[in-house]
Amino acid sequence: MILKAYKYRLNPTPKQQILLDKHIGACRFVYNLAFETKKMAYNSNRYGKQINLSCFDLIKQLPELKQECDWLKEINSQSLQASIKHLDTAYTSFFKGTGKFPKYKSKSKSKKSFNIPQGVEIEDNRQGAALCIPKFKKGIKIVQHRSFEGTIKQATISKTPTGKYFASILVEIVTIVSPKKSITEENTIGIDLGLKEFLITSLGTKIENPRFLKKSISKLKHIQKKYSKKKGKKTKHKLQKLHEKVALQRKDFLHKVSTDLVKNHDTIALETLKVKNMIKNHNLAQSISDVSWSTFVEMLEYKANWYGTNIIRIGTFEPSSKICSNCGEINKELKLSEREWCCENCYSCHDRDVNASINIKNIALKAKPTHKKLCMEDTLKNRNELPAIVGVMTYEATIPLG
Repeated sequence: MILKAYKYRLNPTPKQQILLDKHIGACRFVYNLAFETKKMAYNSNRYGKQINLSCFDLIKQLPELKQECDWLKEINSQSLQASIKHLDTAYTSFFKGTGKFPKYKSKSKSKKSFNIPQGVEIEDNRQGAALCIPKFKKGIKIVQHRSFEGTIKQATISKTPTGKYFASILVEIVTIVSPKKSITEENTIGIDLGLKEFLITSLGTKIENPRFLKKSISKLKHIQKKYSKKKGKKTKHKLQKLHEKVALQRKDFLHKVSTDLVKNHDTIALETLKVKNMIKNHNLAQSISDVSWSTFVEMLEYKANWYGTNIIRIGTFEPSSKICSNCGEINKELKLSEREWCCENCYSCHDRDVNASINIKNIALKAKPTHKKLCMEDTLKNRNELPAIVGVMTYEATIPLG
């Protein structure tokens, strides 16, 4: 069995839009309250020990919160519970070292979405397909541009800055998962990610960097100037629309390239890049953000699981560009500006990027994959007289949303 997500555009009625916005606001509200409660409990330091409230302890407090905030009764209770579970997942990721410490969700800056863990259905009628979810009397019209087979597990409704609504539906498909293919030198390809060319393979293939943001930067600057002076809704909407277009173009490009690589190769070797550290270089930050290496690698990894393709990563500090792929000699004097160089030992001449991708492949074939297991124990003692969700709520929070 495998899980796949299908994203569809929604066309809700005005009343449905109001209720969707209320769900988004309520889930954000509960998330922030749970975050504050969790922090206060941890900082209470009772009996010399920090106290960690689990998501189940916070979920038990939701009925009491609904008594204080009547407007929360309009909202699907499972969606409110899901927002607390997402907070708990964020905490777990932080303590494992795989994520940042959670932050408060801002009404204007945070992603506008909510999760529906159960009770999601798609029904077909004369007017077309409709998404049926709890608390909505009628189904929401959905643009089902492609069908799927399998059981719907859950859905996430999101709203873009331009006011569009989307439903991401997670489906469990009963199928035979492709076993991992054997790793051989003939069926392995090394790839080097760059800025001038987006991707260079060990076969010598180069895929040009489309630079979607750079091509639209002049138009963005023009609209940004207009927005900074007038601060009108129309100008702001134009700016959001252009950013959305650039993001969609980039995503489409990354999907096509990643799918092509995974389908046509048994093993893909690539370098582990510390993108967060690289972005600190202000001269390259915009170009690195535009190329979206992290998103591309994520796509490669989950698609590789579908097709049985192997993904091997080599270390960040491997001198892949400086090693001669012919004899193995290291050119310690090689500068970043030198795009072509010749080995003084075997006199082989190399294209810097193609040579790097060949070395990435060779290093990956020699390396043995390792798996690290991380675990975390959550303990909670002295539950009495601990901070509660209702206790951290301010008076203004009792005002209904939307």
